[in-house]
Amino acid sequence: MPQPFSAVPQMMREPRTPWPARVEVAPGLPPPLDGARAAVTFIGHSTFLIQTALGNILTDPMYSQRAGPFNRFGPERVRQPAIRFDDLPPIAVVLLSHNHYDHCDLHTLAMLATKFDPLLITPLGNRRLVSSTGLQRIEELDWWQHSNLAPVPITLTPALHFSARTPFDRNRVLWGGFVVEADGARIYFAGDTAYGPFFRDIGGRLGPLDLALIPIGAYEPRWFMQAVHINPEEAVQAHVDLGGPESIGMHFGTFQLTTEGIDEPQRALDAALRARGISASRFHTLAFGGATRVE
Repeated sequence: MPQPFSAVPQMMREPRTPWPARVEVAPGLPPPLDGARAAVTFIGHSTFLIQTALGNILTDPMYSQRAGPFNRFGPERVRQPAIRFDDLPPIAVVLLSHNHYDHCDLHTLAMLATKFDPLLITPLGNRRLVSSTGLQRIEELDWWQHSNLAPVPITLTPALHFSARTPFDRNRVLWGGFVVEADGARIYFAGDTAYGPFFRDIGGRLGPLDLALIPIGAYEPRWFMQAVHINPEEAVQAHVDLGGPESIGMHFGTFQLTTEGIDEPQRALDAALRARGISASRFHTLAFGGATRVE
């Protein structure tokens, strides 16, 4: 179970490794699909652009400068989005994993509603919040439920996490991850999660995965974070449980949410892979703005 809200002040007193105030990112353009089944570009934090022949998908879109209430409070963005909002291609579907501020940014959702009018797919209970942004087409799913409206097959998968926007609304709505199928290629987006046995179930229930997008950051101190966020060692175990697809680390280097240093998730991931004898080509991170193709 997550720590109670009353434990937050103690967590905030934990020593924090300082982050730089800003890390420069040269924004780029989305790559051409060029016949691939999917092209996946890391925009930052947990935001990926997934391009497919049947429509483009954006995960947990976050373009604001702060991850907190009214975009005025909370951690400040250190790296800017690696694709400018105005350079996004038409977005057909938004996948929203849960309602935390660093994943569910109402300002970004309102901009997407105005520019693209996408279908938004989210776990149960989030409709009321996201409809306030002007989004008209919203589909709520339960774990293991398949979308009926998306242009490609999409399934909501379990996660071990929690939901809250205030101290008073914890766990009133659901959270989860997604599996997207693009021309037969299966792409898993984990959202936010602690480690759990469901990783082994995803490939077994939905078929072998081609690509997994797995969080690796915001994991210290463990006494506070272990119940809600995997660390890099657990991320490697999740990669193994998922069947060893190509895996991409996410949820790092953008907002300082916890106490570890900005580069520590990547260093710890490399060490965990070496300890397990797994090639870095199987589980790695993309540069901000970097892309991988599913052929």
